Amino acid sequence: MSGREAVIEARGICNRFGSQVVHKDLDLDLYRGEILAVVGGSGSGKSVLLRSIIGLRRPNEGQVKVFGEDLAGLREEQRSQVERRFGVLFQKGALFSSLTVTENVALPLIEHAGLSRADAEHLAGVKLALAGLPISAADKYPASLSGGMIKRAALARALALDPDILFLDEPTAGLDPIGAAAFDQLILTLRDALGLSVFLITHDLDTLYTITDRVAVLSQKKVLVAGPLAEVEQTDDPWIHEYFHGPRGRAAENAAASAGQER
Repeated sequence: MSGREAVIEARGICNRFGSQVVHKDLDLDLYRGEILAVVGGSGSGKSVLLRSIIGLRRPNEGQVKVFGEDLAGLREEQRSQVERRFGVLFQKGALFSSLTVTENVALPLIEHAGLSRADAEHLAGVKLALAGLPISAADKYPASLSGGMIKRAALARALALDPDILFLDEPTAGLDPIGAAAFDQLILTLRDALGLSVFLITHDLDTLYTITDRVAVLSQKKVLVAGPLAEVEQTDDPWIHEYFHGPRGRAAENAAASAGQER
């Protein structure tokens, strides 16, 4: 990956909770325009790493640079400008239950872009269409949406401020196989159309084989390996072998190969 621009550079990251060390000397890059998937066993600190990168948690040690800027060293106004270039889809969507879908997506446009409510809601409609939501969902509240529609509404909100980097935390978790496959293709289409860089946490093997450019494996409190999937799955590690070469891993690989042949 030499010569490619790193939009995120994490170096020497250490995260601790009391005596529990989650990460130690962790290094990871996200390159412009790529879809990077982060995988690892339960408790390996995938979501903690995401929170450290987007600024919701300050690492105990180490440095995170975004677009060449050390977030921790920026003044509040400068940091806010950098963070506006992030779009985040949290686990389970994290939509505001008291707001309609349109209002959820319009909120960051009102709060951060200073748009009027009418303009924000008009633009929210564009983002909802980008995320593949039917117009009939716009005035519904999150409680009346299916799991797949909640994910798409949350994606529309993540896209509201035209981010350069999209962070997705388990975006296909809880979706049926057809819905998950459609969501994967949507992410791929948006990356290509909007030039996004995508930082993706997932357990979904189909997602890994279908849309990722690189995969980073969290193990032993660090990034054990990061690279193209074909390289990662050959790494001599018990967890990697069990994860990628078990029945589900082989099925996902075969499905991706078959889809490639059909195209």
